[in-house]
Amino acid sequence: MVVSREQIMTAAIQHLNEHPAASMAQLAEAVGISRATLHRQFSSREELMTALGHRAHDRWHDLQVRADVRSAAASDDPHLIRQALEALLEGWIDVADDYGFGLTDYAMAVHPELLRRADELEEHEIALFAAAQRAGLLRADLPARWISNTVYGLLVAVRESLRRGDVARRDVPRLLRETFLTGAGAGGWS
Repeated sequence: MVVSREQIMTAAIQHLNEHPAASMAQLAEAVGISRATLHRQFSSREELMTALGHRAHDRWHDLQVRADVRSAAASDDPHLIRQALEALLEGWIDVADDYGFGLTDYAMAVHPELLRRADELEEHEIALFAAAQRAGLLRADLPARWISNTVYGLLVAVRESLRRGDVARRDVPRLLRETFLTGAGAGGWS
């Protein structure tokens, strides 16, 4: 049976979300291929993690496009900004659920191209948070980057809560939204 690079990556994601420190041998076993077959596609765990990081960043970028983050960040329309924030909050759950292992993976945290892409994507969201602050939707007394870092921490909480079964998947949108808005929200969300 021939297993494609894409199939390997999909199976690796599923396994890594359960076992973030899995070795190449464990990943090969989870995929149902030999370690040699895995190494023909990815010469090292770092190469595999980098490929998965690019895939996660592509999903993050797609989410920002669907949420129309750039337009909302350039707007002063509270309704448009709120829609973008709500779309991001909902979409982040799926990205964290699918690629949660990457939130704390060392290889992804130090790879120069992944860092550049993450910084670029984060800057779009920071601009949206700043627009939401100006529109009275988020607290103006918090630095926008602090809000971004808080969201990151909440996404780690989403990942861990789902991985460990601490919360039901159906409850995560409400929990994320309420936790985010309790800490960063202003009066414009009622």
